[in-house]
Amino acid sequence: MSTVRSFRTTRSVVGRRRNSAADGSARSFIRFCLRHASASYPVRAGKPRDFVGACKSLESNARVPRSFQILIPRVLPALYEIRNNRGVGRVGGDVDPNHMDATFVLSCCNWEMAELVRVMHSLEVPQAQSLVDSTVERRIPLVWHGSAMKRVLNPEVKAPDQILLLLASSGTKVRFKDLQLWTGYKNVTRFSKLIRSMHDQRLVEFSEAEGVVEILPPGSAIVSEIAGSAVAI
Repeated sequence: MSTVRSFRTTRSVVGRRRNSAADGSARSFIRFCLRHASASYPVRAGKPRDFVGACKSLESNARVPRSFQILIPRVLPALYEIRNNRGVGRVGGDVDPNHMDATFVLSCCNWEMAELVRVMHSLEVPQAQSLVDSTVERRIPLVWHGSAMKRVLNPEVKAPDQILLLLASSGTKVRFKDLQLWTGYKNVTRFSKLIRSMHDQRLVEFSEAEGVVEILPPGSAIVSEIAGSAVAI
């Protein structure tokens, strides 16, 4: 659970642009990833004296999956370099922490967490895939995340685009009622009609029986365009 907790903290603070906190909270996650990749499980994770050397030594361990042997050990030193020498972990770093660094840390942590789940899960394949998908949910600066609420920050974004942004930032199926609440749509009949129209266009999948909506690949393609052109105010 400590691995998941440190990962969630990293992801959460980047979403709120608390960049130095993101790099700091990533430290614990980095150590847990190294522990899992080496298939060594001490009571508490600690940093090896020679961190880069410890990662390099994993490349000769053929008993673990190749991503644990090659990919994760090569990503972790880059994360630790940012944590230690980019103005976050220690006084005197050569570069002040910024959102670019925090975004890099978050993307790497997202991928590593998903890979740990993919390789080590004990669930059925569909359940594991759903968990991985929710783990690597898209973080869109245009969308604000509260404890039980989401909002598209630019009110000029049209309702269909807001729906796509909110779905993409969730990573999983969203209840119809929650989606209506997040968009601020007052008329349930008109909102239902809008969702059905997007369903017919294959932008979303709307299960009326379950009362849930999820984004489809054509909708995800539109999200990339929206996120690139729309600006939060």
